Amino acid sequence: MVVAGMTYKFIFQGAVEQSTDGRLAIQLDANERQLVLSEMRAFLESVQQITRGISENDMKLVAESAGHVGLAAQQAVPGSLIGKLPLPFKKLGRDTHAKFDEMALDAEQFEDSGHSLSQLGTLMQNCVACHAAYRFETAN
Repeated sequence: MVVAGMTYKFIFQGAVEQSTDGRLAIQLDANERQLVLSEMRAFLESVQQITRGISENDMKLVAESAGHVGLAAQQAVPGSLIGKLPLPFKKLGRDTHAKFDEMALDAEQFEDSGHSLSQLGTLMQNCVACHAAYRFETAN
């Protein structure tokens, strides 16, 4: 029973509380919070470079920028942090990284800025959904 409870907490629920703004507040220590926010800033920097690449029809820049934040970027996330994240957040994060990888591959193969722009629009839906649903708070 204890193992089942810990499994549920680690894999599904995470360390969350309802926040006053209606989003789920994920409770992290200061270093974990900084790691997650750094990853989100990396997403934003990549989106800016992808947008620039699309506008300049520089598909190499699109591919490189998208590839920097693909699934390989998740390898640096410690297990202790993963256990605090609720399952829907983990799924959304994995899907976002995978969409960056797909964009990188397609930019290399198709060299079609219109296709990359469409992919970026789809990918940004994940960003909007995440920011609408979650916030990060430092646990006491």
